[in-house]
Amino acid sequence: MTEHAFAEYVRTLGRGKRARRSLTREEARNAMQMILDGKVEDVQLGAFLMLLRVKEETPDELAGFLDACRGVCDETLKDFPAVQLDWPSYAGKKKHHPWYLLATVLLADQGIRTLLHGGPAHTPNRVYTDELLPALGLKVATTVSEASDHLARQGLAYLPIEQFCAPLSHLLTLRFYLGLRSPINTLARSLNPARAPLSMQSVFHPAYIALHQGAAELCGDRDLLLFKGEGGELEVRPDARTAITGIRHGKPLDDAILDNVLPRTTPPGTPDADMLKKVWRGEAQDEYGENAVIQTVAVALWGLDKAENLEEAQQQARALWQNRDTRRAMKS
Repeated sequence: MTEHAFAEYVRTLGRGKRARRSLTREEARNAMQMILDGKVEDVQLGAFLMLLRVKEETPDELAGFLDACRGVCDETLKDFPAVQLDWPSYAGKKKHHPWYLLATVLLADQGIRTLLHGGPAHTPNRVYTDELLPALGLKVATTVSEASDHLARQGLAYLPIEQFCAPLSHLLTLRFYLGLRSPINTLARSLNPARAPLSMQSVFHPAYIALHQGAAELCGDRDLLLFKGEGGELEVRPDARTAITGIRHGKPLDDAILDNVLPRTTPPGTPDADMLKKVWRGEAQDEYGENAVIQTVAVALWGLDKAENLEEAQQQARALWQNRDTRRAMKS
C-alpha cells in the first residue's frame, strides 16, 4: 500500500521533539496547494493544523501558504477593479461597538477605495462584519461581480472569503470542532486578495506581529501596517497606547506610536450597529467611539501617504470626522 502524499507533511511536523521540524516555504506551499485542491483527508487536515498550532507557524510556512492561496486569489479576482486599501476583518466584536466600520465609511467618502474581507462566524458570542454592515445600509457581496459594483457605487465593498478562496472558508469553521484557532486565521488576514498597495492588519496577540511581518517581507509586500486592535479587529483603541509596526515603502518600520487620548474605558458589553448610526448622524455622542474612528482613519491616511506623519494624519482625520456628511444614507 502506497503512503498518502500528504503524510510526509504531517510526519515532518509530528515527529518527536528532537526529530520534528518546521516546513520549508516550498513544502508549505505544496501542502497548502494539496489542501486547496481537496487532496487531503479530514483526519490529515485536523492533525496538520493542530500540529502547526502547537508548534506555532513560522514566517516561511506562512509565506508558503500565501504563495498557494494568492495564486487562487489572483485568478479569482483577475478582473477586479483596483483598490487602495486592504482591510481584513475576521475577528468579530464581543464587547465594544464596531467603530471600525465608520472608519471605512469615512475613508470611502474621501475616495479611498477599500476592500473588506472576512470569513464565516467561527467563535461563539462574537458579532461579525457581514452581520453588521446591513444595519448601516451597506451590502455584503455574494459574488465578485457584486463586490465590483459595490466598490464603484460606495467606495468600499465587503467580499466573503468563500468568494475568492473558497477552501479557506471551510477551514475557518473548523474552530467549532477543534476548539482552537488554527494557522488559517493568521493566513486569511495576510491574503490581501485584491493586491491593494496598502494592507492594514490587526492582531489580538502581539506575538503574531513578527509572524505577519516576516511572511510579508518574504513575499515582497511593500506596505503593511500592523497593530494590536480592539478585539483583534482593525480598530485603534483610544484608551490604550498603540504601537504600529510593519513594512513601509519596502523597509521594516520602526514602531510608530499613537498615545492614548482617553483613560481606560469600560466597554458597553454588547456590540450595536444602531449606536454607530446615531453617532454618525450627531444624534448621540460617544467619546470613545468617535476617537476610535479618528485614530483608525489617521493610521490609514498616514499609511497611504496622505500625511507626513501620524500627528498630521490625526489632525486630518479629526477634520474629516467633524465635516462628515451626517445626512449620509444609512438604513434605519
